[in-house]
Amino acid sequence: MPFFADQNREQLRRLYLEAWRKYRAGAALEPLEGQIAVVIAEHGEYVPLLESPEGLAQEFTPEGGRENPFLHMGLHLAIREQISTDRPAGIGAIHTSLSRRLGDAHAAEHMMIERLAEALWEAQRAGRMPDERLYLERLRAL
Repeated sequence: MPFFADQNREQLRRLYLEAWRKYRAGAALEPLEGQIAVVIAEHGEYVPLLESPEGLAQEFTPEGGRENPFLHMGLHLAIREQISTDRPAGIGAIHTSLSRRLGDAHAAEHMMIERLAEALWEAQRAGRMPDERLYLERLRAL
């Protein structure tokens, strides 16, 4: 997501914490903050972390066996951006179909997130851009 590209981990995490703080206080939110607050509200299990002073510094490594909540929420935002712009082409229809089948748009996003994370990991590992064709094939297989 381009709007996150120039921020380090702490800045990104602060963005989540600040969006949630403003949301809870009923303060006006910037559009991105509103999107972040919605994703946080859908993930109540992450709220204690976001309201904890230690939340900013915690490490979430595969070896630690804990999902990175910031990464998870960021992937939700990425999927929603892809759906809203229908890029890659066809992803909006895939989401609609999967949401109908599951009866839950959020559950559909969770399934899609797994494929997005896989595509990003493979691209990073290979030092190239994600393969949109393969990504869409994997999404369609859901």
